[in-house]
Amino acid sequence: MQWVMTHTPLLDKVKSPKDIRKLSDEELKQLSSELREETIRLVSSTGGHLGAGLGVVELTVALHHVFNTPKDKLIWDVGHQAYPHKILTGRRDRMLTLRQKNGLAGFTKRSESAYDPFGAGHSSTSISAALGMAVARDLAGGDNEVIAVIGDGAMSAGMAYEAMNNAGSTPSKLIVILNDNDMSIAPPVGAMSAYLSRLISSKSYLSIRNVAKKAVSKLPEKIVNATRKAEHYARNFATDGNFFEEMGFYYVGPIDGHNLDHLLPVLRNIKNEHDRRPVLIHVVTEKGHGFVSPEASNEKYHAVQKFDVVTKVQQKAPAKAPSYTSVFADALIHEAEKDKKIVAITAAMPSGTGLDKFAARFPERSFDVGIAEQHAVTFAAGLATEGYKPFCAIYSTFLQRAYDQVVHDVAIQSLPVRFAIDRAGLVGADGPTHAGSFDITYLATLPNFVVMAAADEAELVQMVAASAAIDDCPSAFRYPRGEGYGVELPKNPKPLKIGKGRIVKKGRKVAILSLGTRLQESLKAAEILDGKGLSTTVADARFAKPLDTALITQLAKQHDVLVTIEEGSIGGFGSHVLQYLTDNDLLKDGLKVKSLILPDQFIDQASPADMYKEAGLDAEGLVNTVLGMLEKRKTSSVATLAHRKKK
Repeated sequence: MQWVMTHTPLLDKVKSPKDIRKLSDEELKQLSSELREETIRLVSSTGGHLGAGLGVVELTVALHHVFNTPKDKLIWDVGHQAYPHKILTGRRDRMLTLRQKNGLAGFTKRSESAYDPFGAGHSSTSISAALGMAVARDLAGGDNEVIAVIGDGAMSAGMAYEAMNNAGSTPSKLIVILNDNDMSIAPPVGAMSAYLSRLISSKSYLSIRNVAKKAVSKLPEKIVNATRKAEHYARNFATDGNFFEEMGFYYVGPIDGHNLDHLLPVLRNIKNEHDRRPVLIHVVTEKGHGFVSPEASNEKYHAVQKFDVVTKVQQKAPAKAPSYTSVFADALIHEAEKDKKIVAITAAMPSGTGLDKFAARFPERSFDVGIAEQHAVTFAAGLATEGYKPFCAIYSTFLQRAYDQVVHDVAIQSLPVRFAIDRAGLVGADGPTHAGSFDITYLATLPNFVVMAAADEAELVQMVAASAAIDDCPSAFRYPRGEGYGVELPKNPKPLKIGKGRIVKKGRKVAILSLGTRLQESLKAAEILDGKGLSTTVADARFAKPLDTALITQLAKQHDVLVTIEEGSIGGFGSHVLQYLTDNDLLKDGLKVKSLILPDQFIDQASPADMYKEAGLDAEGLVNTVLGMLEKRKTSSVATLAHRKKK
C-alpha cells in the first residue's frame, strides 16, 4: 500500500471548531478540500465507513463554522458519516485508532467528546434525541441551537416520522437537516433552488409571511384560499416541501450540499431566526463525493477495507472459507428452489444479510422494506397467515428494535415466521452498538419459540432447512459475522431434529455444553484439560429452546463438573439449563455447574478474538473456569470432611 502525505495547511491550524469560525468563506472551501483528502488518507489506513463521510464534508465544515458547537448541539444520525466531524473536533491525532481496541469508536459516542452530544449506531434516532434536547433547553431557559442531521435512508424508519409529528406540534425551535444523497440537482434548477432557499430562509421573508398571514386572515375565505394556493405553488416550484410543511416544519430547500455559497447563507439565516418552531433544511449530497475507485460499489463505498490511497483498490485477504452470510444465502436459495412459498425480507440490508443473492434469483419473492424492522416483522407475520414461509433476515442488534412485534404479532399468534439472525455475538470493529448480545435471551423467553445457534456453517445449512420445515410456530437461528471454519457443507441438507443436540467428544469428569460457534474453543479447552488428566466431554446443544433435556440429564449425571458456554448475555441458554437442573433435582449429588456468558457490560470495539478473550469465552477462559471450579470443589470437600471429624 502506498502512503501519501496530504498537504493540509488550513486543516493543520484547526484544533477545534473555534478555529473554523475564524475562517473566511473562501478559506472554508479550501478547508473542505483538505478535509476530504485527509478523510480518504486516514480511512485508507483504517478501513471503515467512507462514502457517507465524504458526502457531508462541506456540510460538516459549514455547520461548525455557523453554529457555536459544542454549546449548540449537533446530532449526527447513525454516526457513520461523522469521521470528518471527528477530525475537526480535536480527534484528528487519534483517527488512526478508529474502530480498534482502545481507539476511537466508529460512530458518535458521548464519552468520547463533548462534540458528540448523543451516541449513535442505529439509524433514525436523531430527531427524537434533538427534540428532547430542544425541549430541555426551553425548560431551562437556554438559548443554544439544536441541529439534527439525518439521511434520506434513515427517513424511511417510522421513528423519524414519530419524532417529526411530535416536533411539529411542539413550540420549540429545532433544526433538522435532511441529507438527501439519493438524488441530484441539475445546475440550472440548483441555482434557482439556492436563490429561493436563501429568500425563503431570510428574516425579511419570514416576517413578511407572518404579517401577510395575519392580514389575509381578515379577508373573505375565497381570497384566503387563493392566497394560500399561490404561495403553495411558489414554494413548490423548486421544492418538494409540502409534506414537511403539513407536519408542522418550515421547509427550506433543496440546496446543493457541496456548494458552500449555497449552504452558508441558508444556515446563517436559520440560525438568526428566533421563531419557536421546527425547521427542515433539505440538503442534496453525493455519497462518496470526490472519491473514484475502479471497484464498482452499489452502496457508494458505505464501508471499505483498507485501500491504496493512490489506486483506490481495497486490500482484501483471500477468504479461507465462505462467510456465514453467504452460506445462509445459498442455503435459502436451495430451499426456495424446492418451495415456492418461501419469501425473504430484509430491512435495508440486502448485501449485509446476503439477500441480494436471493433477490437476484427470486426478485418477485424478495422484499427490502427499508429501515423499518418493526414493519418487516409484522409484514412477515401477515405473509405467514396466508400460508407463505417468510424468512426475516435481520442483524441481531437491529431485531431488538422490533421486539414488540416479535412478541405481539408473531409469538402470541404462533405464526411460523423464520428469523435469520446475522451478526450474532461480538462483531469486532463496530463495537457494542452492533453486537448481537441479547437475542438468545429475548427470544428464548418467549413461549413456543424455536431458537437455534449454529456451531459451524454446515449446521447453519441444516438450520435453514429445519426452519423451512417448521410450520406451526416461530423459529430463529443465529450465526456470527465473518468466515466459517471451512467444513464440508451438506449437498442435500436434512432438517435437524427439533430440540436435539449431539455429543462431539466423550469424556468422564468434565462436561462442556456449547451453544453456537464457541464449540471450536470448547474442543481446544477439552484437549488442554485432557492433558491435565481431566477427561472432558464436549456437547453441541444446537437448541436454546426447546432444550435437549435428555442430553442435559446425561451430562449432569455422568460428570462432576458441567459448564455451559454461549455468545450471549445473562438470561439465555445457561439460565434455561440451570432452571431445568434445579427443577429436576439434578444438583443434589454435588454436581458443580457454571454458565459462561458475556459479561454484564458493553464491550468496546476490538478484534472479535480480543473481545471474546476479554469476555473469558475462549479456550483459556474455559480451562481457567473448570480448574477454578474443581479447586473450589476440592476445598469444599476437605472442609466438609474436617467438619464431620470435628463432630
